[in-house]
Amino acid sequence: MKSYNLQAAQQIIDEQTTIHWFRRDLRIQDNAALYYALKENKKVLPVFIFDTVILEALDDWADKRVVFIHQSLLHLQEQLEEFGTSLLVVHTDPVQFYKSVRPQAVYTNHDYESYALTRDAAVKKILEAKGVHFNTYKDQVIFEKSEVQKDNEEPYTVFTPYSKKWKAKLNAFFLKSYPTEKYFKNFKACKSIALPSLKDIGFKDVDAIFPERVIKTSIIEKYDKQRDFPAIRGTSRLSIHLRFGTVSIRKLAQVAKKKNEVWLNELIWRDFYAMILFHFPHVEARSFRPAYDHIEWRNDPEEFEKWCDGQTGYPIVDAGMRELNATGFMHNRVRMIVASFLTKHLLIDWRWGEAYFAKKLLDYDLASNNGGWQWAAGSGCDAAPYFRVFNPALQTQKFDPKMEYIKKWVPEVGTENYPKPIVDHVFARDRVLSSYRKALNK
Repeated sequence: MKSYNLQAAQQIIDEQTTIHWFRRDLRIQDNAALYYALKENKKVLPVFIFDTVILEALDDWADKRVVFIHQSLLHLQEQLEEFGTSLLVVHTDPVQFYKSVRPQAVYTNHDYESYALTRDAAVKKILEAKGVHFNTYKDQVIFEKSEVQKDNEEPYTVFTPYSKKWKAKLNAFFLKSYPTEKYFKNFKACKSIALPSLKDIGFKDVDAIFPERVIKTSIIEKYDKQRDFPAIRGTSRLSIHLRFGTVSIRKLAQVAKKKNEVWLNELIWRDFYAMILFHFPHVEARSFRPAYDHIEWRNDPEEFEKWCDGQTGYPIVDAGMRELNATGFMHNRVRMIVASFLTKHLLIDWRWGEAYFAKKLLDYDLASNNGGWQWAAGSGCDAAPYFRVFNPALQTQKFDPKMEYIKKWVPEVGTENYPKPIVDHVFARDRVLSSYRKALNK
């Protein structure tokens, strides 16, 4: 693929220019790395790199997440122009980008995924060879890596004691916002640099309605009572903004601490799974608990396709999958139901489901997605016990009793046009328990 704005970057970036490298932090307020870049330097140039290594791995050239990023960058550009500077958006391999420029310093925020760690190590090596400092900071979580540990300095692998230690450690310091606005005068003065279009980077624009970048306290206050009912607006829908950093985790934690402890727990789960990924990187490809890698999955491709398409004959499962396919969003309760159904009812490897969610979810985050799927499969660090098999009918009775959510996404339910169940629940439960026992007995 052709690189865009690389030549412009080479002309603009000199040895007096400091780069702030935007990644999962697409905002200028309360941004850790941007704060330190502006506080410690003058002539700070904001840069975003459309990473060709990541983009070329995507299957869908109309991927809504790329559209969301592009829209967020346009918003950033408008804000930055008010301060007499510009966002430089480049489309290239980040390693090649940093080989081609020599700034005064580079500032960015931590990323904990294996590709990001490898990329950042390569970038750091290139910059250090040029005598350029590569500075990174914690920004997308409240506590990272080894900040919340057991008393013996080992990482937690069970959520409840982790969350108790997390809350005990939390104080005003960790919730305090970074006052970036104090140093906006230190942006590099330059004319607006045109962003590459979606077409320029090989993607298509699509009509997509993204959740507002608004913290609705009225929803958060009722979250513990309404969060499990997919037919109502009982969740914040801020997950995509958390994923790409268009809102600050510290701001959300401030609100959560005041308004609803159950919603605060959801933010703690994010930190927990990010910590697990950091300490146990093998979870990207294998079960956290090695015994679960002995499970003999059926992996029937036709049944998997029916699950993907929302044609299993189980209405709550099909509604969830159709919502995901249409919108890129799925209610959290329904995520648990569809994941349990795939792994337990169909005996299909959790990695298949994880990969499908990775393609479709607007808020896809490796650590949380992996953690959620391994929880459902029973193979994770703090998982549902393997013998817990969600009954879709009972889940419907509890959480969508009037079938309002189901009828929205599966209007043909109850008619001859709706498929019969792909598998009998009782049979599937007996089969999966037998398969799991056999694997774990090894």
